[in-house]
Amino acid sequence: MASLSPSTTVPPNGCGPSVLPLYYKLCDLHAMWGVVVESLAAAGVVTSFVLLVVLLASLPFVTDQKRRSSMGLQTGFLVCTMGLFSLTFAFIVGQSFANCVARRFLFGVLFAGCFACLLIQGVRLNVVAHRDRGPQGWMLCLGALGLWLVEVIVNIEWIVITGEAVHCSTSQQDFAMALIYVMLLLLGTMPVAVLTLMGKQHWRREGAFLLATASVSFAIWVVWLTMYLYVNKSIGNSSWDDPTLAITLVTNGWVFLILSSTPQICMLTENSEMNFDYEEASYENVLKQHQVSKNIYVENKAFTMEEPNPGNSSPYSSYTGQLRGCVYQPTELALISKGLSTKQKEWSYETSMTRITPTPHSRSCSPTTACSDHTLSTIGPSHSSTVG
Repeated sequence: MASLSPSTTVPPNGCGPSVLPLYYKLCDLHAMWGVVVESLAAAGVVTSFVLLVVLLASLPFVTDQKRRSSMGLQTGFLVCTMGLFSLTFAFIVGQSFANCVARRFLFGVLFAGCFACLLIQGVRLNVVAHRDRGPQGWMLCLGALGLWLVEVIVNIEWIVITGEAVHCSTSQQDFAMALIYVMLLLLGTMPVAVLTLMGKQHWRREGAFLLATASVSFAIWVVWLTMYLYVNKSIGNSSWDDPTLAITLVTNGWVFLILSSTPQICMLTENSEMNFDYEEASYENVLKQHQVSKNIYVENKAFTMEEPNPGNSSPYSSYTGQLRGCVYQPTELALISKGLSTKQKEWSYETSMTRITPTPHSRSCSPTTACSDHTLSTIGPSHSSTVG
């Protein structure tokens, strides 16, 4: 079928004579939006492919099963994002049979695939954040596939029944009405992402990125629908319909890469088992550790009391304000000090006894006479007394 775009005999500035009129917007320097959007779309395709390779290469290094189960979703998300960038070229070039079918069918299907993956990703994060265990990877993929197939069936039925896409006669209202299911997927992603922020702190970061992706995408859709349905018609410039859709594809595709795919791939190698909620657990752990240490100190207090401290009679002299270890092991110095202290106690006991010993000049006495010259000697540490 011949091209539906008007024939042009003179190639525009930037296009060679061998370029077909269908592809003039790809090289026309007077229509700079085509060149800029084309460059961004090509860069998006390359970036999506690199991220996809990195994602598949990191599979052996993902040890956390909770993150490993989401790799199927992320793979499908990157494939659909790459498709969005590729579809941009169909809106840059002129209209033809193949372009009209691709525009009408793939626009909603590719966006439905991206938003379905985001929605199921939000469900997974909610389950993990609230129950600390996530569903299996095949269950997540089946859920996203089921949501995506709904839009595929809707688009196929619409094309078969109406046949308007064949002649590129689709009106703006019909094009937007066929995307209602895609809009519902986008709107459903936002509250799911908000609920993720109410779960455990370790998963809130992923929920924040998911919420940011859905919010920015929602803003993009509001803008392009307003331009496509009202602004272009009000100014009487329907030639901006294709640029509006092309810019939407490129902008939303880069939002997917920057706010969703790149952070998810960077967080794949993290281990959620090694992280815990500081806000909920730190204070309780400190109290428990303090209580355990206090109990250990009380249980080992008997060992502390046995250790002598010669030269200091205060019961609080050995208290330093620090808790002792879990097991009391007396050192050699403590044993030696204990032995010396025992000997000092024995010596003090023996020498403090009061004994009566005869002096060299004492006289013998009989039982009937009193002993007047005996000496009462008290052998003590520092004194003695004599009784005459």
